[in-house]
Amino acid sequence: MNPQVPATAFPATAMPDPDWWHALWPHPLATIQALGIREDMEVLDLCCGDGYFTTAIAKCVTDHSVFGLDLDAAMLAEAEKACSAYPHCHFIQGDAMQLGKLLPNQVDFCLMANTFHGVPEPTALAGAVADILKPGGYFAIINWYAQAREDTPVLGQARGPRTTLRMTPEQVIRVVEPAGYQLDRVVKLSPYHYGAILQRTE
Repeated sequence: MNPQVPATAFPATAMPDPDWWHALWPHPLATIQALGIREDMEVLDLCCGDGYFTTAIAKCVTDHSVFGLDLDAAMLAEAEKACSAYPHCHFIQGDAMQLGKLLPNQVDFCLMANTFHGVPEPTALAGAVADILKPGGYFAIINWYAQAREDTPVLGQARGPRTTLRMTPEQVIRVVEPAGYQLDRVVKLSPYHYGAILQRTE
């Protein structure tokens, strides 16, 4: 885990070590495409960390802007380096709860990967995301399934957030829908993850 994550970051959401993270997600572009990100979309990678998924988004979305937002300046520097070949990528440092003040325009799709479990006020965050989505836009949340941590090993060690923080797809849907969304679909990802894809309705 990255010890430089600011104290105000969402709890238990530090960027994992690259060795096991890349082993768990060997095909990030396929993951992005499974979520429904298309080349004609403007996309925000919310809490983008070191840009692992941002880079995959940039490869998929070639003619529109891709934004990466994170609170951690060190992680953003890594993301900018990872995406240096993609001039349509733009990085913003700031609080995820202040999206409306930070993003220059609305987007078609917002991805939040492996961070939602640590959000103290998830419905409020979903509302902040809704404010920066175009009408009919999508909010996709990648989360660990609600399995015991010891049952989700990668490279021989238990990985992921502690068991008590993990959320079922139904729990995610229940806290996001009141912010102005309806469920589009839930897709299985990797051995231990799902993607809950919700569409803005308001």
